[in-house]
Parts: sequence; structure tokens; C-alpha cells
Amino acid sequence: MTCPRCQEAEASSERCPRCGVVVATYLAALEKMRRTPAPRPSAPAAPLVPAAASGGVYALSFHGHAGTLFGIQIVNMLRALLTLGGYYFWGKARVRSYVFGQTALEGDRFAYHGTGGELARGFARAMAFFILPVIALNLLPRLLGAGPLLERSAQLLGYVVVSVFMPIAAVGAHRYRLSRTSWRGIRFSFRGRTRDFVKLFIGGSMLTTLTLGLYYPVFDTRRRAFMVAHAHFGNRPFGFDGNGRQLLLPFVVAVLLTVPTLGLGWFWYVARKRRYFWEHTTFDRARFRSTVTGRLLLNLVGGNVLLLMVTLGLGWPWVLVRNARFACDTVRLAGALDLAGVVQAPQSEAATGDALSTFLGMDVGIA
Repeated sequence: MTCPRCQEAEASSERCPRCGVVVATYLAALEKMRRTPAPRPSAPAAPLVPAAASGGVYALSFHGHAGTLFGIQIVNMLRALLTLGGYYFWGKARVRSYVFGQTALEGDRFAYHGTGGELARGFARAMAFFILPVIALNLLPRLLGAGPLLERSAQLLGYVVVSVFMPIAAVGAHRYRLSRTSWRGIRFSFRGRTRDFVKLFIGGSMLTTLTLGLYYPVFDTRRRAFMVAHAHFGNRPFGFDGNGRQLLLPFVVAVLLTVPTLGLGWFWYVARKRRYFWEHTTFDRARFRSTVTGRLLLNLVGGNVLLLMVTLGLGWPWVLVRNARFACDTVRLAGALDLAGVVQAPQSEAATGDALSTFLGMDVGIA
């Protein structure tokens, strides 16, 4: 059977070996996007306007169950024990595949195409080129009996290396995860240059330090803008038009209220930031909307912490499901969409950045 997307002659009836597309899903998506209702014979001719001229509201939904995810977690734990931790990467891919597959936009499910083998190879590369060298910089001076000056110099060098690799890891993880995510048979992608984000990250970190933290909302927004504006769905880019200045006052208020509110005021700032980020994100002629509030976020996090404490950590699947359902329930895409012209772009990204982001504590994705 010939693949309808890349015309691979050896494609099976289920999946193309060259581009990885699920043939049945791809054909169904094309049919759904091209399908238009036939006009009734007695109705007058409709005006010639684009199909996407009328706006709409497109809702996300999550259909997963914590019980099912708990079963996956138990199997992953047992296999990880039997393989001395080696199954960790395959278990992580299974969790992501389940969560993504239970998330839908307009009734059509997302799909995750990453594999445990990719994650394992990415971790091996991260170990060889980053993690082990950083550990060596911190331990070798002590083991060799070097003086305090050389020891502090090695630690400083290690700090510089970590600071440089943090933005590299963030971009690599974002690029990999988008390249392994699809909707209606078409994958997402990220086309930003790593060196541009490294410059943005280092410059923003320095300005944040020099301004005693006041520049942070603008810096945070610029990072978000870079990640969003270089993301694509097929051949269509996302857009971001925020600059972060509107977050300066809420940020200062949150800082001033940290002690009086025992830190709880930050939930309202984070909610405000999430609304701002989503409401300045666009795709085609549609714009995202968010209904998250500080109270809702406080209830979510408080419930998650209590759940983990009561279950001694075994409630993690319920926490993950709560977070996914909360994210879907509080985000909408409103406006005009014309998906008929969206086509797949070729891509192949490594998982090294994903492993680095996990090691550096920057893993903000699923599982």
C-alpha cells in the first residue's frame, strides 16, 4: 500500500516505515478536513467566503482515568525493578503515550510517537557529553588533592557549563516532544535555533540579576514567546504577541505579599501569568483563552499535595490526571481556523535535550 503522505511504496496498511504516519488516521483526518456540507436544493446560493471566515470555540478534553494510569505505573515499577532501572525510559514513554492519547481537541485525540529507545539513547548522550564532565569538574580536584583555588575554579567552570546547558536542554526537550506529538495524523515541530535561545537566556538572566529580579516577568515572557513563535503544526506556525510588561505590577505585588500571605499570593500571580501567556498565543486566525484563577490553582495544588501525602506518593497517577484535566478544562481556542491547507513537514529530532532537561530539574512536560 502506498503511503498517502510521503508516497512510500513499502508502507503497510497500518503505519508508514519512512514517515511514521498512521495511514488510517491520516486518511480519516484528510477526509474530515475536506468534508463540506452539501447545500439544500431549495436554499439560495451561499456567498463566496472562505470556509474559515466564521469563528468558533474549540475545546480541549481529557478522557483518561487514574485507575488505568495506576496500573501502568505498577507495571512500570515492577519492570524497572527487574531491569535495575533500565526500563525507566520505556515506562516514561508508555505514560506519555497514554496521557497524550487521552487528550482530545474537538473530539480528535492527540498521539505521542516517542519511544523508550529514543529516550534511553538521549540519556546516554547526555551522560557522555554533559553529566559526567560536570561531575568530574566537581570531584576530580578533591580526589587529586588540588588546592582551594583550583577547586573553586573547577566549581565555577561547572556552574558556567550548567548555565549554558540549561537553555540548550530546554530547547532540545521542547523540540523533541513537539516532533513526537501529532493531531489528526499531522505532527507538531519546533524550528527555533538553539544559539538564539542561549543568547536570550544568558542576557535575560544577567538583566534579572542586575535589576534585583524586576526584569523577570519580561524575561519569562520572552522565553515563552521564543518557544511558541517557533512552534508549528504541520506547515502552520503558532504566534505570540505578548511582551510581559503587563505582568510587572502583579509580580511586584506578589513579591510584597509573600510574607503576609505565607507565599499563597503567588498562586494568583501564576494564574495571571498563565492567562496572559495563553491569551497572547495564536494559531491561524484563532486565539487561545484561559479561565484559570488563583483560587482554582490553589485548590488544585493543595489537593495534589494532600493526595500525595495521604497515599505516600502512590497517588501520583491521580495527580497527573487532575493536572491534565485542569489544563484542558481551563483552555480554549477561539476564532477562525482553516485546517485544509495544513500539511506535514519532514523532521527527525534526538531526545538528548529531553534527558538533559530531566537531569537539570527543568522537565515541565508529561511524566
